[in-house]
Amino acid sequence: MIDQRTAPYAAFLLRVTIAGLFIAAVYGKFILKPISLWWNGLLKAGYPEWVLAYTLSAEFASAVLLLLGIYSRWVSLYTLPMMIGATHFWMVRKSFWFVEGGWEMPFVWSIMLLTQALLGDGAFAIRVPSLPWERRLQRAPA
Repeated sequence: MIDQRTAPYAAFLLRVTIAGLFIAAVYGKFILKPISLWWNGLLKAGYPEWVLAYTLSAEFASAVLLLLGIYSRWVSLYTLPMMIGATHFWMVRKSFWFVEGGWEMPFVWSIMLLTQALLGDGAFAIRVPSLPWERRLQRAPA
């Protein structure tokens, strides 16, 4: 049974944890190393530029919007394909075994994003207007 008193705080904790991971990822790409290393490495691996642009937009959106609790469900769903792709990338490039490492983190991240999408914003989220498709669902007769 779900405890309705603590569930919003669990969603908040998950949301802030995911945002922190994405803040660290963006920090690593822009501050610790030049982004050109990451960008050129993935271009050499055969990824088109639109995938790299999508990846950066998903990481920035997740870092900022999840931290604030703005459209958490939709940001998580937007970012999920990137993490599934990262899981696949590491499985193909390395190996499926834990000994090699690499694929476990994006796999767990994918599960966390899916869980956040199912939970919603949680506690301490900034309230913003609902999106057009959400408004249609709210008006639908029960």
